[in-house]
Parts: sequence; structure tokens; C-alpha cells
Amino acid sequence: MFDSEEVKKDFPLLSRRDVVYLDNAATTQKPKQVIEAVIDYYENHYSNVHRGIYTLSEEATDMYEKARENIARFVGLRDASSLVFVRNTTEALNLLSYSLGTRLESGDEILLTEMEHHSNIVPWQFLQSKGVRIRYAKLTESGLLDVDDLVSKINRRTKILSVSHVSNVLGSINPVKELCSYARDNGIVSIVDGAQAVPHMPVNVDEIGCDFYAFSGHKMLGPSGIGGLAGKPEALDELIPFMGGGEMIRTVTYESSTYADVPLKFEAGTPNVEGAVGLSAAVNYLRRLGMQNVKKHEMDLMQHILNLEDEMSIRNLRSYGPRDVTHRGGVYAFNIGNQPSFSVDDLSEDSTLARGAIHPHDIAAELNKRGIAVRSGHHCAMPLMGLLGLAATARASFYIYNGKSDVDLFMSALLEISRGL
Repeated sequence: MFDSEEVKKDFPLLSRRDVVYLDNAATTQKPKQVIEAVIDYYENHYSNVHRGIYTLSEEATDMYEKARENIARFVGLRDASSLVFVRNTTEALNLLSYSLGTRLESGDEILLTEMEHHSNIVPWQFLQSKGVRIRYAKLTESGLLDVDDLVSKINRRTKILSVSHVSNVLGSINPVKELCSYARDNGIVSIVDGAQAVPHMPVNVDEIGCDFYAFSGHKMLGPSGIGGLAGKPEALDELIPFMGGGEMIRTVTYESSTYADVPLKFEAGTPNVEGAVGLSAAVNYLRRLGMQNVKKHEMDLMQHILNLEDEMSIRNLRSYGPRDVTHRGGVYAFNIGNQPSFSVDDLSEDSTLARGAIHPHDIAAELNKRGIAVRSGHHCAMPLMGLLGLAATARASFYIYNGKSDVDLFMSALLEISRGL
């Protein structure tokens, strides 16, 4: 295991005494090792990549492609060419919606789950205009995916299964290897949104067996604007490009073009080389800690917070998600006070609260006064909020530089806030 207080020393921003950062599901802070890697690239190696035959360009190209190899190994890819650099998970899922959508016909179905982030809903809704139907697998009362319901919804018209590996609201960990096996047995393209998984637990995409797996660098200590779409080589080869332009071509005439091999086929324009270099440094940092240790650390924090719930009996505190931390990531969504019920049709964060409740935004503001940074709102999961009968929640989310002292401070602050009801 590792000492979160020692880890914290590597993060310049966390030396500020006025912040306890608990918004890691949104984005993570950056260690000096990542910052220094990006600075070194800018100061000593900066150039455009791939076609230059001068020294700087060759150095930059080598750093970019070695970063791809390093990140590919980290997520369990045997073939580094199976990793396409994108800006983030959202871009990866939009790429898939655009490209796979060209194959779908009216009446075809896409199967999602009720816990999905907007990034794994909205891109697929673009295809409804051509008659594609979206169906949603239900959740159990404990906040886990109802696998039996998902399997029951698979039929001959199901063409795509796209699921989150870990919910950004409930923290629920989905059995993606099992789900992708169901999809494979039924000739269905399987996609996993790994934005909340790759930073927090060991992930081996080849073992999961999905056709595509998407993740974001900024949620795993890396820079913003860099992420990955991992795919089976044959699945990537069959996709049409999402964008056209430089880098992604083999030949261009006035009449037509041919495309470069994967992954460059999907990397039009000057790439985010510094982002790839920084993400590679982030991967090295996480690898040194050990991803099993990262997962164990977050499980311990979540068990601690759930234990404190029971011990402290904070008035009107209600949290959401599985109580078994072996099936849960380090996400703690909660409210204080009786929340109103809403349908998705009238869902609004500004809706009138039930008497005696504290609005999640007010909870976040009160925590901020105490130096504690959490998120409040619908967390880009409005359909799930509607399912829970809520307009919004507050959400604390934990990472490697958070310790039990942060949890204690957070829960003590909630106790103070609840007494203001």
C-alpha cells in the first residue's frame, strides 16, 4: 500500500492549506512528475510529429509513439496500434456513434443502462432520426446493474451494447467482461465507457474482450485534452474516420482520398503530443503505486465513510449507491434533507425543494467555506437523477491523495451543516 499523505506531497496545488479536494470524478490534480514531463517536452523537444526528417521532429515523434505504447500497456493492450488518441471519453463515444451509426438501419437497437453518463446517451440519440431505437437495462434497488434485465433485452435487432464500467454517480462497478461475452455471443458490438474505471482500478481491455473501450487522461492525473479509444484491431479497421484532414491520409487527389492505417486514420490534424507525453508520465506514476493498491485504498475510504454514516447518524443524510464496497468505486453522492420527487420531464436543478431540505448547491457552498471541494448538480446523469426521484445531489469523490483524515473532516462538516436544518 501507499501513504496518501506522502503521495499528496507530489501535487503542488494540494500544498494549499485552504483546499481539501474531493471532486476527483470530475477531474484529478496533477503531480509534479506530469507537470515536469510536459514542461520538458515544450522546452527541449517541441515540434510537429511524423513527417519531419529533422532531429526535433524525430524526437517528438518518438516521444509521442512511445507514450502510446506505454499507455496501451497500462490498459492491457498487446498491440499499441489498437490505441487511438482522442481528446476524452466523450470524443471517443461520439466517434463510435458517428462511424458505427452508418451501419445501422431503422428498427435496429442500441442497449444502454439506466446509470449512463450523458456522454454515453446523447451521441446515440443522434441516431434516432434514422429510426434507431435505444433501450435501457434497469438497476436493482441497491444501485447495481440488473444483468438479467439487460440479457432479457438482447434480441436480433440489438446491434450495439454500450455500458459504463463504473457509474460516476452511484459508484457501481459493472461486470463488463461478462456483459461483453453476452454481446460477443450474440454478434453485438460491445463498448465500455471506462472514464471512472481506468484511473481507479486495474483494467485489461484485452481480457475484458470488448470491441471498444474509452477513457480520459485528465481523470487519471494526466493533462486535459487527451484520452484513448482502445479497440480490437479488426474492429478499428472497419470503422470509417470521424474527421478528415492532415495526418490521417495515405493519398489525396481532387476526386478522392485513401486513409492511413489505424491508429493514424482517426488522428486528423496536429495531435496533442504534450498531452500524450503527460499522460504517459501519469501512467508511470500510477504504475509505481500499483493499481490494485489504488483500488484497495479507495475501498478503504468508502468503507470508512459508510461506517461513519452509521456511527454519526447525521440527521436527514441520505447517500446513494451500493453498500458493498467491493462493487463500488470511490464516489459518494448524497443529499441532506427530504428531497422532492421529479419526473424526467420536469427535472430541474432549480426546482423547489421539499421543506427542511438543503439544496445540493448550498451544501457544496457550505463545504467550500470549510475548504472542502465537492461537486453538486445532476453530474451529467439527468435520466438517472429522474429515476432516483431527484433533481440533483452533492458528490464527494476520492483519489490517491485523499486519506481518512479528509473523510473525517468531510463528515464532520456535514454534521455541522445538518444541524442548520
